[in-house]
Amino acid sequence: MKGQEELIRRLALKRRRKIGSLSDEAFEELEIAVRKNPANFVDDNEERAFYLVVNALAKLEANRHDDDLLTDEQYAQERRRRLDALGASCSQALQEDEHCVDAALLSVLSRDLPPETVLHELMDLEQRVTKDLGSIPPSATGDAWSDPFMRPRLRLLDTIARTCLCTTRYAMARDRSIDLLGKAPLDALGARFTCTLAMARLEDEEGFNWIDAREGRHGNAWFHLSRAILMYKLGRMPAARRALRGYDQLCTGGAYVLLQPVFVDTYLPDRPSFQPNSFEEAVLAVHEADPIISDIPDFAGWACDQQGFLASAQDYCARNGLDWRNWEE
Repeated sequence: MKGQEELIRRLALKRRRKIGSLSDEAFEELEIAVRKNPANFVDDNEERAFYLVVNALAKLEANRHDDDLLTDEQYAQERRRRLDALGASCSQALQEDEHCVDAALLSVLSRDLPPETVLHELMDLEQRVTKDLGSIPPSATGDAWSDPFMRPRLRLLDTIARTCLCTTRYAMARDRSIDLLGKAPLDALGARFTCTLAMARLEDEEGFNWIDAREGRHGNAWFHLSRAILMYKLGRMPAARRALRGYDQLCTGGAYVLLQPVFVDTYLPDRPSFQPNSFEEAVLAVHEADPIISDIPDFAGWACDQQGFLASAQDYCARNGLDWRNWEE
């Protein structure tokens, strides 16, 4: 979540409404002034609440830089302290504006609840938001994300879709993702990634090909991994081997993270940013696919047995100074 940029845009838009008509050049000047000191432009409860959320997330992120120096026990304690601080800030934000969707969403996520409980709480939140604020209106641009005031609600919908996947509600994850793509077709949040994983698990080849074509068949770690899973599930082993080979060759460290999953903390609230074709991209894709891979217990073993796959994973590990655990353990 690029909270600071979103805050600046919101504040500038609200100030422009108060001032009245502004030329494009004048609005650029206004944005520069807001960027220099956003706090000076926070003048209603809605923006005070969002300001508190943005600052809380920025503080949480800044406190993560020494995590690699902590023991597992120290990390668990520090993580809990940070989440409690985030929850407290969100409670304060909700006192300013009870309709602050990001604060309500983060309040749920910061409590580290079981995924099933998270899903039920988020769906309850969605019902309350829809009742209080109505449905997301059509955007003049055709993409609701272009309106920064709609982005919190889109983040909520995206989190629900990902949580559906995490709780093995694959059809719900697919349907929710497709609905989100209808509201925000440029897909700044990556609903297509959730969708392609769900379609792979559902053995929905037609749906997978539809969303692959929608993206121009450019592919990334989610698409390459999903194709391998889909072909494996359909029993088309030559195609599955080709897809796995493509995943290994096209996704930096892809073989390594599939055989040696990397810990990924709770998304707060949306998917972390990553560079295309990066190791971080592969880490996130495998993390999100974990419920599916766990649901197909033979898949990882089959991948490990494919020619060159284990060697590729171990080579990446050695070249980058990473840890290796015996796969059988």
